[in-house]
Amino acid sequence: MKNYFSPVHLLFFVFLLGILMMLIQVELLSFAFAKLGLPPALGLTVLFLSLLGSVINLPVTRLKSNISLEEITQSISWGLLKMPLQSFRNETLISINFGGCLIPASLSLYLFLHSTLTLPLTLLGIFMMSTISYFFSRPIQGLGIGMPILIAPISAALVALLISPEQSASLAYISGTLGVLIGADLLHLKDIPKLGVPHASIGGAGTFDGIFITGIVAALLA
Repeated sequence: MKNYFSPVHLLFFVFLLGILMMLIQVELLSFAFAKLGLPPALGLTVLFLSLLGSVINLPVTRLKSNISLEEITQSISWGLLKMPLQSFRNETLISINFGGCLIPASLSLYLFLHSTLTLPLTLLGIFMMSTISYFFSRPIQGLGIGMPILIAPISAALVALLISPEQSASLAYISGTLGVLIGADLLHLKDIPKLGVPHASIGGAGTFDGIFITGIVAALLA
């Protein structure tokens, strides 16, 4: 059978598919920001600062490791990928990620101050999401803290709808992002010395994706 499609056609198709996916994501982000009551300019600023700030880590402290170098495996399997072992000198640098921690925390404060949410209900939502995030997240040696990515956004949306249906989008974002930061990152700091990683960032690396997706998806679902 004659093949009527050249590699150029395939590349063009992939390019168009990529453009389509980008447009869908932009539309979803715009809809999510609208549900949160954010002006378009502010929403785009938050998006830009989050993505740009995801590469900025502010060092806080260093923790000594509890394991020897011999205990660390030579490579780490993560899904279908096999990640090489990072250079490790028996201590872990703890940092705060600008885009994955400070920006979501600041936006959560902004949403709280510009909503009718009460402090007790907001704290209840954060507590429930912190508990869920803690029990579903796991320390992974040589990598960091892992958590199924859809657990947090779906849980945050359900928690928000249960606690405050009128302000569910804002509460879903606040409880989802802060809950992941507290439950998956801060409450697992005690496990960092056992992981054998040279650097751990609160709200950074894979956690940034989880927090970003949690906030956006939770707001869309709520």
